[in-house]
This record gives sequence, C-alpha cells and structure tokens, in this order.
Amino acid sequence: MLKVENVTKYYGSFKAVDNLSFTVGDGEIFGLLGVNGAGKTTTFRMIIGLLDKTEGQITLNGKPINYDVTDKIGFLTEERSLLTKLTVKEQVIYYGVLKGMKESEILEKLDVWLKRFNIEDYKERKIKELSKGNQQKVQFITAIINSPKLLILDEPFSGLDPINVQLFMDVIKELKRQGTSIIFSSHRMEHVEMFCEKLVVLVHGKSVLAGELKQIKKEYRKKNIHIEASDVDIKKLKEIKGVVDVVENESEIVVKIESDENVNDVFAFIKNCKEVTKFVVEDATLNEIFLDKVGVVYEN
Repeated sequence: MLKVENVTKYYGSFKAVDNLSFTVGDGEIFGLLGVNGAGKTTTFRMIIGLLDKTEGQITLNGKPINYDVTDKIGFLTEERSLLTKLTVKEQVIYYGVLKGMKESEILEKLDVWLKRFNIEDYKERKIKELSKGNQQKVQFITAIINSPKLLILDEPFSGLDPINVQLFMDVIKELKRQGTSIIFSSHRMEHVEMFCEKLVVLVHGKSVLAGELKQIKKEYRKKNIHIEASDVDIKKLKEIKGVVDVVENESEIVVKIESDENVNDVFAFIKNCKEVTKFVVEDATLNEIFLDKVGVVYEN
C-alpha cells in the first residue's frame, strides 16, 4: 500500500503541492488528475524519490521511499525517456539492471512482453527506428519489467491506436489482479472512468475533489437524460424547471438537469412527443464533473 500523508512541496516560495494526502491499496487503480501545472508530476517525482518533500510523509508498505524501495516501483512518464540510439534489448536491460535485476531474468521477461505486445521482431532494432506507438510499448515494458509493487502511469496511451489502447488496458487490469498498486493519470476522463476506483483532482497543488468514483458521481446531483424522439420542441424543453441545457446530437437529444428530482417533469413533456424510443437517465460523466469542479476553483 502506498500512503501519501500531508505532503507539501515548495520550490522557493512557490507551493507546488499543498498538504496532499491519499492512499493506494494493493490491487487498486487510483486516479491522480489535474490540468497542466496542477502538481501531478511533482507528486510523482516525490513518490519515486527524485524530489524531497518539504513536509509530510510517503511510504510504500510502511517503509519510507529509498533506493531499496524504488526497485519495486515502475514509472511510465508522459515524456519519452528512451535512449534512441540503443536497441530495444539494450534499453530494457539498462532499465532492468537499474532496478537490481539480473540480465538473464530481464531477457527472459523481455521475450514474454515483446510477444505480448506483438513487437518480438523489433528486439534488435534501435529505438529511433520504431514508430511512436511501438516506442510507447517499449517504454511500458521498461516500467513493468521488474514486476513492480507500485506502478505509476502518466498518460500511458499516448501515441496508441484503439487496438493497442485495448492491449495496454488488458495488461493494466492483469497487473491489478496480481496485486500491483497503480496510479493512473490522464487527460482522457473516459479512460479514468474505465479504470479508477478512487481519485484525487488537483488544482494549484491542492486537492479539490477526492474519494471513490462511484460516490463522487452519486453525490454530484446533475444528471443527463438521453432521449430519442421526434417532434420535440427544444425551446419548450429548455424552459422546464431544472433543465440546465439541451444538446442536440445526430442520433439523440441530451438533456442536462440539476438533479434526479427533475426527471419526472422532463418525462411528462417527452411522453407527449412522437416516436419516443429512448429515455435513459445517467449520471454526469467524470469529464463534466471535472470541468465543473476545476472551473469553479479557477474562477474563484
């Protein structure tokens, strides 16, 4: 289990992270979210021991983070961190040795992962000769080659097509089942919703939203109603009490309401329309909640 307790980080007089606390259990995927400059990268670097904390404590399985503990951590950075003149094999050996692994063990695991990611023919190819997507695969392999107890994934799907995104997702879920604690960061909120059980949203280094994703969505009262019908008077629909907005898409109308208390009024209006084939009430998306919460903070 990773514990981040009351952690603050100053760069001179600038407070990059402000009294941040969260835990990531074994076999749990935790979302650390925020706009650019929110403090995510600083937090990652403190967790893996690259930056010292100004205040607070960070422990992995009850132990402070040091060089012994970092051998059990994997980190996929948002930026490419590959040595492009090395071959794939040389690159993975380099990172594996840094994690205290024996070369024979590294090569054995490398063959397994190259096959899993469908790039076994690239083992002796130089990094600079690979596509952006295949470089991302190699970078992911370097992060997991040591079978980490804690894995930090910062924009892991960068440069990947949908097929390879699914491949990465399958591996991440497998690591979760094996008990790996995973911190997941992405600007794609739909990816966060697929994975994360708990999350923290940072703004200016401070948590503005935290907790279990299911509970966060439950407590956020605004809902979306997805409607398929004909002869809908959009102007009158917008005038119904509690209707915040109405969005007309190609295949449906999405009505955004203040809370589930407004559902019946919208239904009473829609049932008088023609050819009603869909009326589905859903929680607001994480993207909508994120924009709402973060936007309010920035306005203040």
